[in-house]
Amino acid sequence: MSDSLRSLCDDLLTAAKRAGADAADAIALAGTSVSIDVRAGALEQAERSEGTDIGLRVFVGQRQANVSASDTRAETLAEMAERAVAMAREAPDDPYAGLADPDQLARDPDIAALELMDPTPEPDPQALQQDALAAEAAALDVDGVTQVQAAHAGYGRTDIWLAATNGFSNGYTRTQRSLSAVAIAGTGTGMERDHDGDSRIFQADLRSAGNIGRVAGERAVAALGARKPPTGRYPVVYDERISSSLIGHLLGAANGASIARGASWLRDALGQQVLPAHLSLIEDPHRPRATASRPFDAEGLPTQRRAVVENGVLTGWTLDLATGRKLGMPSTGNAARGTSSPPGPSAWNISLTQGDRTRDDLLRDMGTGLLITSMIGSTINPNTGDYSRGASGFWVENGQIAYPVNECTVAGNLRDMLMSLVPANDARPWLSRVVPSLLVEGMTLAGA
Repeated sequence: MSDSLRSLCDDLLTAAKRAGADAADAIALAGTSVSIDVRAGALEQAERSEGTDIGLRVFVGQRQANVSASDTRAETLAEMAERAVAMAREAPDDPYAGLADPDQLARDPDIAALELMDPTPEPDPQALQQDALAAEAAALDVDGVTQVQAAHAGYGRTDIWLAATNGFSNGYTRTQRSLSAVAIAGTGTGMERDHDGDSRIFQADLRSAGNIGRVAGERAVAALGARKPPTGRYPVVYDERISSSLIGHLLGAANGASIARGASWLRDALGQQVLPAHLSLIEDPHRPRATASRPFDAEGLPTQRRAVVENGVLTGWTLDLATGRKLGMPSTGNAARGTSSPPGPSAWNISLTQGDRTRDDLLRDMGTGLLITSMIGSTINPNTGDYSRGASGFWVENGQIAYPVNECTVAGNLRDMLMSLVPANDARPWLSRVVPSLLVEGMTLAGA
């Protein structure tokens, strides 16, 4: 497949030059996905899709335009190039647009070391269905579970090739295997639901269907009898299931696109302390078998390990070429793109320094407060960092879980929240965001 994608990209670049482009880059994606859903012991839905998508970005002077298609015929490639060049000639000048210099490009990256593709054959639909049925059965075996809303098993493979007129041409293949279940406990207005799931590159790494179904069922049963917590100012523990959302807000504010627009509560924080001094936030796009690993970015630059925050201090922004040029900084090799839009900066694998205590230790130290296991909605002021989100989980008294809670809101300011973080030691190392449970002091709760 890589040879055909490489040929597609080469043909797009040739067509772009023939149509009058000064420079161009092309991306081609070929994907296969299989999705199986079961319910009540029977197949509910089965889907399989295959397709190839292509994207072309052209430059005419300092003007650029992007076009995409899923038709790979030669006449379509020529039409795409002509349309893109015509669009670029009408676009405004962008002094920051342009390809990487040849000496910036990734050279012979060790793609195999990243283990992005499971070499075992694609699972057949019957095997996926059996996994989904096993997850459903395990959830139903949990006392108190009344039904399973859905059990899902899936497989996907994506072949990627990127080429540009600056000489870059390379690609790789990524696979994904997933399994999940959504369980419902109770009846009528007292029903509660929860879920569990896993997604891995390698089939052999996927958690068992029985474990996933059982955990989904136990979580749903544990939520029965939920009520609103008291209103007031309390400490909060973000369970490891959702703690990465807090770090996601930090990453969003440190994204070069937000900084270049001036729409970030971290815009003046470069070189300042944003986390406790013993915590660092490390990006490593070279972790084997991690879903966000990649050998090069969407502009052909080598990816690299870097400290976003080191010993509590914000060390830099997440940049692609264009945002780096706007800010007078080099790209950090973080360009991401699909076929229908130009590159933009995005963070890869992220890990936060873990603590030396368990989640139960954090609850004990918290005394009285809220353990959050699920969040809905989001109101974040991008300029001030003011934060408000709907939450559910468990009320904690005297360091012990007392009862489930829902229909409450937690609020604070992200700068203050992040500076008070106390991490546990329970992060899952295979995730793209390795973040443990986090204790945050002094949150405002709106409940009963």
